[in-house]
Amino acid sequence: MNLPYFISSRITKNEQGSFSSTITRIAIISIAVALSSLILAFLILGGYENVITSKIYSFSGHVVVSKYTLSNSVEETSIMVSDTLLETVKNTEGVDYVQAYSFKYGLLSTQDEVQGVLVKGIDENFNRADFEQHLIRGRFPEFPDENYGTEVAISEKISNILQLDVGDEVTIFFVQKPLRFRKLQITGVYETGLEEIDENVILGDIRLVSRINNWEDNQVGGLEVYLEDPNDQAEAAETLFDKVDFDMYVEKVSDKYIQIFEWLRMLNRNVLILLIIVLFVACFNMVSILLILILERTQMIGIFKSLGASNALIRRIFLFNGLNLIVKGLLWGNFIGLSFCLAQYYFRLIPLDASNYYVSYVPISLDFGIVLLLNVMAILVVGVTLFIPLSLISRIQPVKAIRFD
Repeated sequence: MNLPYFISSRITKNEQGSFSSTITRIAIISIAVALSSLILAFLILGGYENVITSKIYSFSGHVVVSKYTLSNSVEETSIMVSDTLLETVKNTEGVDYVQAYSFKYGLLSTQDEVQGVLVKGIDENFNRADFEQHLIRGRFPEFPDENYGTEVAISEKISNILQLDVGDEVTIFFVQKPLRFRKLQITGVYETGLEEIDENVILGDIRLVSRINNWEDNQVGGLEVYLEDPNDQAEAAETLFDKVDFDMYVEKVSDKYIQIFEWLRMLNRNVLILLIIVLFVACFNMVSILLILILERTQMIGIFKSLGASNALIRRIFLFNGLNLIVKGLLWGNFIGLSFCLAQYYFRLIPLDASNYYVSYVPISLDFGIVLLLNVMAILVVGVTLFIPLSLISRIQPVKAIRFD
């Protein structure tokens, strides 16, 4: 029989209705609140990162290869896409697939309104599967095998401004010499929540952009590179920079949309600060509560010592008592935190203003690895702090303790 564990369990049973029972409830509640808060913070942060980065990557890939230029214009100087260049990029370690793109400024015109837009020309290799999650009406544009297609997908914001919808025709003017225009057929309306995209970008055939620019068939604005692991952007960009021609520019998408990624990094810092504060408060509460429990049972400690019990044995009794409180608090904390996260994940109970938060609801990432890590961290950090009040036991003298009231 484990004597310290047996005595600790007997103490816990005899606490019902006493002052100690109130203290233990406070300890359990404090740990439960701390853990559930951390679970919510980390899973919501993970949800934000997953949702927002997936929106950006669905439009821009992970790394962009374009022509090096000193101009700040979104419209690129074209690059020649040769078989050698494509093979070089595709065979780079960590690259999943590659798609070509081109940008062209234009003016969408209706009878009542005119709106400046940025036409993003895409081809059959475009990542449709990831983009279609943003379609709220209609379908993805289809491009013919010959010539070029005139079907486009516009954003919900542009649709509202110009009072256009799926099935409508609209004229786009390309301001250049000579002035050119085309009739476009709207087949889909999308919404990402990202102002940089929703306010400007429409998707169309890359061959339309090439025809307007008088480019050859193998001329494009650039290449969007998708990686097997988005976290390898820095390594992939450096490798590609060494492989491609000297007149080409390789850019990480995290640098292209640096404001959004900086915002996510700021959220990361805030959650880490919350982690430190919450763990500190939980540790402080456990130290205080265990100290109170030790002082309340000073006479018992004195009796045990007078009977020959060692300081180590008595410390283990109260260590088991403290660990019992921690485990109960963790169980309740996991139940509360995960219950809320699952409810939000499946039912989206809490809405958000998409214009400020890029998403219309609080996103949740069900990463149970993070939950397990938080539990282990809480047990280790709070458990270690239990030894601070336990050191008081060695200073208690049996004679004084027995007479303690």
